[in-house]
Amino acid sequence: MFIRTESFRQFLRLYPIISILIGIHIFLWLLILLSLPFGTTLMQHMIGFNFLISEGEYWRLVTPIFVHSGFGHMLFNSFSLVLFGPALESMLGKFKFIVAYLLTGVAANLATFYIEPLEFAHVGSSGAIFGLFGIYLYMVLFRKDLINQMNSQLIMTILIIGLVMTFINTNVNIIAHIFGFLAGAIVAPLILPKTSGQPQVIMAGNSSYRPRMRIPRQFSTKHIIWLIIIILVILGIFL
Repeated sequence: MFIRTESFRQFLRLYPIISILIGIHIFLWLLILLSLPFGTTLMQHMIGFNFLISEGEYWRLVTPIFVHSGFGHMLFNSFSLVLFGPALESMLGKFKFIVAYLLTGVAANLATFYIEPLEFAHVGSSGAIFGLFGIYLYMVLFRKDLINQMNSQLIMTILIIGLVMTFINTNVNIIAHIFGFLAGAIVAPLILPKTSGQPQVIMAGNSSYRPRMRIPRQFSTKHIIWLIIIILVILGIFL
């Protein structure tokens, strides 16, 4: 479910929304790197600055979802989309996926605006990514027909790590993580397919449902590399 087997070209074709989101991440990071006057001005208008939101700049509830504070921040959040987004984009379809992603991200930013002080400023897609985790948790608890036991256990492990790291690290926007996650769990029953039956997962490189996931008898080098990437990404998005 989370180990990618597609080529780069196949990934772009199968998951266009995730590909576009990552492209936006990279483009905006390059603007920061190059420090062009246009890029600097654009970035200043995209930061989620609570005081300016209170002054009527409401677009700042949306734009922080696409902006990151540096290369590492952008890299880990983009990789998290590569790992955890494809199954949901295939399952929900392009429209529902982007709606869910933006709704949970905006919900996280709204909560940050109302709870954090006016001088608080933030960037990053972590709230929307936690929204995806919220959808997965709803599947684990209430839609076992859409996810098998192995992936359910993996999701629960990720969420436990995320919960611990969210409260340990002082640089994390705790409010965005919590409310993005809650928004994902709330929106999940409205967008998930109304199917039932055997536990199902979206196989890598396939947009159709399958009743069972094939588990390799032994890990190949590719599997080991992807497992290392998954661990690094999980740690990275919570640090």
